[in-house]
Amino acid sequence: MRDTILSVIIVVNILCGVLVYFMPDLGNVILLTIASAVTLLAIYDAFLQKKHSLMRAFPVVARLRWIFEEEREKIQQYFIEDDLNGKPINREKRSIVYQRSKEEIETVPFGTQHNVYRKGYEFVKHSLFPKDHHHINGERVLIGSDKCTKKYDASIINISAMSFGSLSKNAVMALNQGVKMGGFAHNTGEGGISPYHLQGGDLIFQVGTGYFGAGRSLNGKRVFDAEIFKKNAVRPEVKMIEIKLSQGAKPGHGGILPAKKNTKEIAEIRSVEPFTRVDSPPAHDAFSNFEEMIVFIQQVRELAQGKPVGIKLCVGDNDEVEEMIKAFAKANNYPDFIAIDGGEGGTGSAPLEFSNYIGTPLLEGLSFVNKTLIKYGLKKQIKIIASGKAIDAFDVIKYLALGADVIGMARSFMLSLGCIQARECNLDTCPVGVATQDKDLVKALVVEYKNVRVKNYHKKTLNAVKEMVAAMGKESITEVEAKHIFRRGKDANITSLDKIYYAESEVLVN
Repeated sequence: MRDTILSVIIVVNILCGVLVYFMPDLGNVILLTIASAVTLLAIYDAFLQKKHSLMRAFPVVARLRWIFEEEREKIQQYFIEDDLNGKPINREKRSIVYQRSKEEIETVPFGTQHNVYRKGYEFVKHSLFPKDHHHINGERVLIGSDKCTKKYDASIINISAMSFGSLSKNAVMALNQGVKMGGFAHNTGEGGISPYHLQGGDLIFQVGTGYFGAGRSLNGKRVFDAEIFKKNAVRPEVKMIEIKLSQGAKPGHGGILPAKKNTKEIAEIRSVEPFTRVDSPPAHDAFSNFEEMIVFIQQVRELAQGKPVGIKLCVGDNDEVEEMIKAFAKANNYPDFIAIDGGEGGTGSAPLEFSNYIGTPLLEGLSFVNKTLIKYGLKKQIKIIASGKAIDAFDVIKYLALGADVIGMARSFMLSLGCIQARECNLDTCPVGVATQDKDLVKALVVEYKNVRVKNYHKKTLNAVKEMVAAMGKESITEVEAKHIFRRGKDANITSLDKIYYAESEVLVN
């Protein structure tokens, strides 16, 4: 095959040479130049380079494979996937975000595309006496235990953790300005508080294992620094503090900032070397057991002058998580909230094995933490924030029904900014300027247009939640429980989620 390809290329090159000899116009000269370049490339592929076997066997032709592979995601999305089979977020879900963000028509024609008889199909049952959704309440939750002096009145839908560095400065500014307009909260992610977070919107200041914006480097490792932390924690924009133990996309691993995205500006904010890959350690240096964790939580709460302090984790070993909650009860000191991230959580950069095979999925993790808080009498004190690919109103209602008080969304708000799910977040080549530090690409995201879309998506989704709750005959979002959500199982049986995730003997109200 190699000899055949080479022969064809050489013959074409000779024919182009003959053509130029008899008809020496510019077009034929260009054609000969291209043919000669292809011939040289074929010789290089077949005889000189030794790295790629496929190119040695199929010179030039094999290079088409790399072109198609490079464009595979786009080809898949534009020409192959249907409305329901796209991953990780299907086209139907992406479309509802775009429509709500732009305030476009969001109704669908000709009925559902879902197979309502398949195993796993989920739904809620409506009431013969629905309520007026304009009068539905429960859209805000007061976060703060009896250990907290500055409780926060939070929306039930907020932006989950995404750092500046992972996202562009324009994306962060648009998110925070949208938050300010919509009256909800914006989690900084573990990268610290940048100037782009300070657009007037409420912040949840996340403290990760790298202590960016909350610590410094000492003897080659990152350590917590009370003064650096306090300087950021007491900012008026900061409403809550979140201590990240793990995240769903890579639990037990720590964050990764690729060298390409670690600009001088980002490095200065994080106090690291620019243009180097920055790996957050998998565990905190400030504590190594539950007793020390409780002391650290209280220290952080005092430094933050009484603001709510919570922890974020992806549920791993159930016994370990129960032991932690038991320690909170025993010490009579606890965080003000626990943010539960599901194993299906997203990130701009994670090892394949961690993303695919480590961490409890959200529904199991959320219901377990809820049950355990009830068991130890802490449900009224500790609020639960749930995040794990929530997109539409049904996702929100389902997570609330299983025990969440507040929902955190990340990828859906990226979509509201114009993300097209190109899945190039780790390459610094995001084509719409959301997850890149490339200056030319960042300019593609115009803040004064996208901030409104962030606000619109939040408002429209919250309104859709109210409409669903009203259709169920409830007067408040807080009345929705696991027994109101149904799932089709094997043999076409329909079971409520309380029977799937909660034993009948357990009390679900504390």
